[in-house]
Amino acid sequence: MDSAHWYLLLKALHFISLVAWFAGLFYIFRLFVYHVKFKDQANMAQAYSLMERKLLYVIMHPAMTLTLIFGTGMLILSPSLLERGWMHTKLFCIILLIAYQIFAGVTHRKFKAGDYFLSEKACRFLNEVPTLLLIAIVFLAIFKPF
Repeated sequence: MDSAHWYLLLKALHFISLVAWFAGLFYIFRLFVYHVKFKDQANMAQAYSLMERKLLYVIMHPAMTLTLIFGTGMLILSPSLLERGWMHTKLFCIILLIAYQIFAGVTHRKFKAGDYFLSEKACRFLNEVPTLLLIAIVFLAIFKPF
C-alpha cells in the first residue's frame, strides 16, 4: 500500500475515533448536571459516578488516544500540513479539548469525593464547550482559511 492509501486509512480511523471521542465529550458534563442535581440521593450519586468513570476510562480516554495517534500518523505522512496556519489553530483547539477532558476527570474525582464545586448551571454551560470547538475544528479542516 502506498502512502496515499495509508493516509486515507489513517484519516478514516481518525474520523471514527473522533466520533467516539466527541460522543463522550458531549455527554460527560450532561452526566455531571444530573450528578449535581441528585447529589443528596446517595444511590443516584453513586450511579452517576459509575457512569462517569466508565465514560471517561472506557470510551473517552481510548477514543482520544486513538484520535491523537491517527492524527499524528496523518501529520507524519503529510508534514507540510504543519506549515499551514489553519492547522496551528486546529491543533490549539485540540489542546483545548484535551484540557476539557482533563478537567472532566478532575470534576469526576471531586464529585465522587462529595466536593460539588460546580453548580448544575455551570455544568450545563460547560456542556456546550465541545460543540463550539467541534464547529471551529470542522470549519478549519474544510475551509483551511489561513
